[in-house]
Order: sequence, then C-alpha cells, then structure tokens
Amino acid sequence: MNEENLDVTNGCSKVRTGTQNEAALLALMEKTGYNMVQENGQRKFGGPPPGWEGPPPPRGCEVFVGKIPRDMYEDELVPVFERAGKIYEFRLMMEFSGENRGYAFVMYTTKEEAQLAIRILNNYEIRPGKFIGVCVSLDNCRLFIGAIPKEKKKEEILDEMKKVTEGVVDVIVYPSATDKTKNRGFAFVEYESHRAAAMARRKLIPGTFQLWGHTIQVDWADPEKEVDEETMQRVKVLYVRNLMISTTEETIKAEFNKFKPGAVERVKKLRDYAFVHFFNREDAVAAMSVMNGKCIDGASIEVTLAKPVNKESTWRQHLNGQISPNSENLLVFANKEEGHQKTLGKPPSLPARLNGQHSPSPPEIERCTYPLFPGTKLTPISMYSLKSNHFNSAVMHLDYYCNKNNWAPPEYYLYSTTSQDGKVLLVYKIVIPAIANGSQSYFMPDKLCTTLEDAKELAAQFTLLHLVSSCFLREGLTRSSHGQKVILLWPQL
Repeated sequence: MNEENLDVTNGCSKVRTGTQNEAALLALMEKTGYNMVQENGQRKFGGPPPGWEGPPPPRGCEVFVGKIPRDMYEDELVPVFERAGKIYEFRLMMEFSGENRGYAFVMYTTKEEAQLAIRILNNYEIRPGKFIGVCVSLDNCRLFIGAIPKEKKKEEILDEMKKVTEGVVDVIVYPSATDKTKNRGFAFVEYESHRAAAMARRKLIPGTFQLWGHTIQVDWADPEKEVDEETMQRVKVLYVRNLMISTTEETIKAEFNKFKPGAVERVKKLRDYAFVHFFNREDAVAAMSVMNGKCIDGASIEVTLAKPVNKESTWRQHLNGQISPNSENLLVFANKEEGHQKTLGKPPSLPARLNGQHSPSPPEIERCTYPLFPGTKLTPISMYSLKSNHFNSAVMHLDYYCNKNNWAPPEYYLYSTTSQDGKVLLVYKIVIPAIANGSQSYFMPDKLCTTLEDAKELAAQFTLLHLVSSCFLREGLTRSSHGQKVILLWPQL
C-alpha cells in the first residue's frame, strides 16, 4: 500500500476510531485492487480502476449521491453502488475533521450503468430511516456573461473572450426580440472542459473585469437537462427560436405546412419562440431539416427538436433548493473544481387531501421558530431578495418568479359552487398579465377545495405546472432579455 493510501486511512481515523475501521478501508482496496487518495477536499477511490485502458467514460456516466450519513464511508458505500455496474471512480467529499460532507460522485463505465444506479438506488434506504438521493451529475463547461454591449456581434464577442480566457470553444449569442441587429446584452461562452470554464470564471468573477469599457457579470450557465435517446426518438414537436414578436401562430403553421400540407397539428408561440406540434415524428424531423435557417417575416429562424419536460419532476427540481429522500428525479450540478454543488429537489407538497397521497418521510425543509431577544438588530428586506428555498408554498413561489421575470404579480379570482351534500366548494382562476394576451389567457385547476387556503395553493401549483408544460421552463440558457437570471425559462438555479 502506497504512502498516499496510508494517509487516507489515517485521516479517516479522526472520526472512525479504532484499527477495525481503518482495516475496513484497507480490506476494500485489497479486495478490489483500486487505489484511494485524498486531495482537494475529496477522497478518490479508483479513477481509473485496475486494468483500465483508454480515456475516461464519456459525459453522462456519473451520478450525484446526496444525503449520505456523515459517518458512512467507502467500505459501506462502494458495495451498494457496485450493484448497478462497474465503478470507474468513487469520489466522497470530505470535511477537514475526517467526516464526509454528506455527498459523493460515482462515475460508472457506461451511461446505462449510471441510469440503472439512478433507478435502483434513488430513495434507497442506506440505513434505517436514512434515504439517499441519486441523480445524474453534469459537468458544466458554459459561462454566462452579462452586461455586454448590445451592438456587439458574435464574432467580436468570441474574439474578445479568446483574448482574455483560455479554452474557448464557442459563443452563443441571441438576437434581441425587438431588434434583430442587436444582441440581448448577454452571451454564453462554451469552454473545452469544466476546468477551463472554472479557471475563466475565477479570472472574471471579481466584478472589476471589463470588456469594451463595461464591467461584466459572470456566472455559471445553468446546465441543460439531458433527455435519454429513447425519449427523444418519440418527440414530434419542434422548438423554433428567433421569431419576430409580430409573427403569428397562423403564419408559423402555414410556413411549416408548406413542405407537407396538413402535417402540423398546432403551434404555440411565446414572445419570440414557438413550439410546432406535428401529427407524425417523421414529418417533424423532415420539417426541421427543411426549415432550419429559413426566414419568416424577415427573421432567420433556428429549429431543433423540443426536449420533453416532466411536469411533476420539473416542478420539484425548480421550485425548491432541498433534496428530499422521496424525490424521484433530482437534478444536480456540481462545480467540481470548487467543491460546490447546486442541487434542486422536491418542493413542498400540497396537503395530503389535495394530492391524494402521504409523504413516506418527514419534510426536509426546516420550519421552526427561534427566540427574538430584546435588542436584536433587525434589517428591513424585500421578500424578492431572498432565495427560492425560503418559500414553502406554491403561492409564494409563483409571486416570486413573476417578480424575477419582471412580470406583474399574478391576479387571483375566486369562484364557488355547492356540492351535492351542501358544502361550499372553491376554486381560483389565475391571470398572469404578462402572458394573458397569448393562447393561454388564464389558469384554473380542475379540482375544487373546501378551504380558501387550499384553493389558492392548488391554483398556484397548477399554474406553475402549466408554465412548465408550456415550456416557459425551456432550455439550459436561462436569462432574461436584460441578462438577468430567469428561473422560469428552463431547468436550474
């Protein structure tokens, strides 16, 4: 056993005292032939495994594991995750004290093994009453750059970013919705690796860096959700970007029907983008190749296959910062270079009488009170300065995200009816003024409630879910036209 490996077990003994615990890690290494080293706040098991030849596994082979008991280590964890397939590398995040930090990354040799791990180990009871969360882990190679002069072209931005940072592969720039000759004041810079992106971010992040005399904003771009190939093979909806605001759904439908009359089922347009639904997938794929790059009303459009969004899982992923042991689909992004993770889990559920089921585990959000002592300094703040995980209701989430998108607050209209047994039943209709002139003028759930609070909560949750399904949550590039981060335009943060 090399010196690094001995240091690993010695470090572990700070928490796991006794030769028996040290021997457990040594026995694991001897049994598997894997090496184990500790560096930069994490302990690596494997990477590569014994006898491995060639490059590391491709993107999509790694999973994130959350809610690991702090006193659990590789000798217990590795056998559990080996059930899904061959482990290329197991990285357990470690505290300086020797405890683990409650999460880890497991890289398998194939994507299929990683997907199997998610299916069989997410919500797995690792110890009595202790459930782990397992989901896909994504390397982010993309930065968001805000406050860019709107007259700058893609080529100028690309050249400038290559001058000030290394490893730049591409720049993504979107034209303004109202003036196609200008950009929207922000761009996404793609790097050759996560490390290159992390180094660029460290250089640019202090807030004093300027491009063309402007102090720029820099942050991680939100990772684009990957959809499995089997699901994408069933998609028959096209996502059309860069439309003129004045272009109508009728015009779009007519243009896409030109290559085959009657092929388009319906069109849903939202500001400067639209979703074109086809009756058959074959027609959608053919139309994509024909229409991509074509001009409609003077604008050169971009056409791709739309990525399906699961309503329930996306609502869970986007509207709360907690990881719940009973979340079915957790989406996690980790900045590996900095040991920082961004996790999105399950939001608060409606009461059991509304959603028809009881949670199998206690809620993860801490909801308690603390004493307010005389003389405690209190600072006035706006609720919109808080983060989304400070809110526990769909009503608050909806108001918060309308504000973040620079929309007027949602408007609630109360209606009632009487049940056969004489009970007064209530339902709310919600109007969001910013989108009320589109094809969806209002949102109203198809269920009635007996209490005012439940009716309002159900209506807000229904509205959020509908916004998801209408793809207001759309791609991985989520910023408003002013370069501000927009929560309701895709997946993450």
